[in-house]
Amino acid sequence: MTKAEIRKIVTIVEEVSREMDRPVDPPTRRAAAIAVIRNPFAGGYVEDLTPLVEIGEELGGLLGERAVKALGIEAASAESYGKAAAVGENGELEHAAAILHPKLGAPLRKAVEKGAALVPSSKKRCGVGGVLDVPLGHKDAAYVRSHFDGMEVRVADAPRADEIMVAIVVTDSGRPLPRVGGLTTAEIKGEDGLR
Repeated sequence: MTKAEIRKIVTIVEEVSREMDRPVDPPTRRAAAIAVIRNPFAGGYVEDLTPLVEIGEELGGLLGERAVKALGIEAASAESYGKAAAVGENGELEHAAAILHPKLGAPLRKAVEKGAALVPSSKKRCGVGGVLDVPLGHKDAAYVRSHFDGMEVRVADAPRADEIMVAIVVTDSGRPLPRVGGLTTAEIKGEDGLR
C-alpha cells in the first residue's frame, strides 16, 4: 500500500555531448526522478513526523529505480547520486528532513547497488515552479572529485502550498571533462564510503 499521496512523477534525463566546444565521449548523463506529494502536515506543527519518514523510505526505492531505468543502465553501473526536497509555503524544512534522512537512503542504495558513501542532500521551502538544486557525489567514495556535481530540477506547477517535491538524481558518470585531480574511479576501494 502506498504511504505517499503522489500527485505526479516527473523524470528528466540530461545528456551532455559537448562542453567548451570539446566532445564529451562517452556523453555524461544524469537522470532525475521527482515526486510531487501531498504534505500531510502542511499548515501546522506536528511533533511526530514518522509518516513522512515512512514516505521517504517508499520514495527512495521508487525514485531511485526510476532514475536508473531512465538512464537505461544496470544498477551497478550507476556512479553518482543525490537527493533533495522542497516544501511548499505551508510546510516546514523539518518535513523535508523527515523524508530525506532517516530511511530514504537504504532503498536508494539498493536501487543503485551498494552506495557506500553518504547521499548528498539539500532541502528548501519554495513556491510553485521553484528550482531545486540536487547535489551529487560518487555513490561509493566521497573523495572522487570528478563526481562533485549537481543537477537543477523544477516542476512547473509544484510544490503547491500543501505539497512536497522530492527528487532523486542518479548519474552514469562524473562531470564533463573533469580535470581537478583527486581520487579516480579506478582507485576506489568502496569500503568506508570515503575512498
